[in-house]
Amino acid sequence: MSIYILRHGQTPGNAARVLQTPDVPLSLQGREQARRAAGRIAAAGVARILSSDFTRAAETALLLREATGAPLEFEPLLQERNLGELRGRAYAELDFDVFAPDYQPPGGESWEVFHQRVERAWERVLACAATTEGDLAVVTHGLVCRSLATHQLELPEDAPLEHGFANTSLTLVEAQPPYPVRIFNCTAHLDDEVGGGVA
Repeated sequence: MSIYILRHGQTPGNAARVLQTPDVPLSLQGREQARRAAGRIAAAGVARILSSDFTRAAETALLLREATGAPLEFEPLLQERNLGELRGRAYAELDFDVFAPDYQPPGGESWEVFHQRVERAWERVLACAATTEGDLAVVTHGLVCRSLATHQLELPEDAPLEHGFANTSLTLVEAQPPYPVRIFNCTAHLDDEVGGGVA
């Protein structure tokens, strides 16, 4: 059994470099990205979808459900890190590093609290995988992908974590400890010269 971890498609907030609120939808480009990712995952076969309930992830997951016919459940533990009062502000407005290890946004989650939540989210993912006959797709957010990669998964030695996770990037994980990653942060489905298979 495998777990497909997918970041949501692009949003206007991503393009404008804004710290996003939960209700930001996909852009037209993001919907196209999500359709391509859904086609790639559908070609491999998936039996169940678990998704963040934030709008951008939910819209991505709905397109995945449309392509696969798999049942979809929403899981709030998969939400992006809560940046509190900073949500809605542009990066360019800030004169500090909102992602610094010791920074806690007012009204938001510290890194410690966020990583603890993502650990609970991963436990939920594994519980879903254990009761699913087939592969599981998980739709979530960039910082959640990074937290999973650094704290829960066994990465390839050359995994380029410093580059972040692209919109609709796909990470393919074996659903047994130590949860080795077979494909990491891959956007081959966005390349017109690459076929739709998971390879």
